[in-house]
Amino acid sequence: MMTHLRLSLASLLAITVLAANAQGLRLPTAPPAVATGAGTTGDAQRSADFIVAVVNSEPITNYQVRQEVQRSVRQLASQQQGLQDARVLADQALERLINDRAQLQMARATGIKVDETAVDDAEQAVARQNQTDLAEMHRRLAADGIERSQFRKQLRDQLLLVRLRERDVSQRVKISELDVDQYLREQERTQDQGLVEMHIAHVLVALPEAATAAQIAAAQAKSQRVLESARGGEDFSKLAREQSDAPDAGTGGQLGLRSVDRYPALFVDATRSLPVGGLAVVRSGAGFHVLKVLEKRSAGMPATSVVQTRASHILLRLSAQSSEAAARNKLADFRGRILAGQADFATLARENSQDGSAAQGGDLGWASQGQFVPEFEEAMAALAPGDISEPLVSRFGVHLIQVKERRTLQLSQREQREAVRAILRDKRLDETYLTWAQDLRARAYVEMREPPG
Repeated sequence: MMTHLRLSLASLLAITVLAANAQGLRLPTAPPAVATGAGTTGDAQRSADFIVAVVNSEPITNYQVRQEVQRSVRQLASQQQGLQDARVLADQALERLINDRAQLQMARATGIKVDETAVDDAEQAVARQNQTDLAEMHRRLAADGIERSQFRKQLRDQLLLVRLRERDVSQRVKISELDVDQYLREQERTQDQGLVEMHIAHVLVALPEAATAAQIAAAQAKSQRVLESARGGEDFSKLAREQSDAPDAGTGGQLGLRSVDRYPALFVDATRSLPVGGLAVVRSGAGFHVLKVLEKRSAGMPATSVVQTRASHILLRLSAQSSEAAARNKLADFRGRILAGQADFATLARENSQDGSAAQGGDLGWASQGQFVPEFEEAMAALAPGDISEPLVSRFGVHLIQVKERRTLQLSQREQREAVRAILRDKRLDETYLTWAQDLRARAYVEMREPPG
């Protein structure tokens, strides 16, 4: 049975994005006509505001771009990265706003909705991610000039974007049986050689879907200039922030430490023989990528068995009427009564838990690693069968966890193939999203406005 604790990768990414927004860390992305001078703040800024772009008849203002730039500056400062040119930040901010606006319009036009409960949950999740309560988070937001209604609108928009991307991007990724067969054959060939985990950064020079020869030549020339700059010793993360058209430009283009089977094959083929620090250029359906190898590690073959845990939990959600301290105290009392033999875990779960598993006495069924949110999974993994945790705080509320059993399960051939299918889908999602976003941006009517004289 699926519970509120089980999250898709997209949902986890969404929570990360929401948490970043709460701290003013969201880094937008790209064009002209944006005033970037210091100026005044608040009402004075708004009174001097003007439209810098129109997306399908919906305006984007200079004030909105300035807010995005301020978030970018805070993000770079939090990552201890040097600030880049104000013009570049403004161009990136405007392009991200254009892309988001076009996608939000598509979401609303196709009937995607987000109810108040989902926004409430997201708001709680952001507070939890930032290790604070709602009241304190709202106080910090107000100090930054962000009203709660404005913040909740941002959350609603982010949820709309996530749901649109889950619907439209995921369905574009098709993994055939031939794809799975090819992957398994490649695994057999590399088994004796040993797999490698790699950390790669990239700069994307994007191309439209039906690029002309001139556009291809210009993009290729730009990628070569980036390559030469990197070879000349220029900081690669700075190049990515200033030159990349990818959504990860704000993080220096870093794709993270992954096993090679979770990178696109063309990235692996181009960098497999390179040393750490090596550079290469490849072309994908999204454009030209300048790649840099940041790290390489040895890794083992994928497992053919999995350790599963069967656990139960009691969840108390937090609200204005139910504080974290009250929930902790209540669950601590439950734990003491259960350990003393005065109460039964399943009975207390049925009577008190605010999760869908309550009807089953809190039973979550057999679960493999990665099925629950990290904070819950970490606490569950530390328990031996029969143990009951101390009250645990997650993004969903406060939990009491009881581990019932553990087992090592050999994966059937079908299960192994499904695991491979999930790996291949994950590899293709990033590239598919880039192509989808570029296509939606190209179909939108965008009018750039010059600042008033």
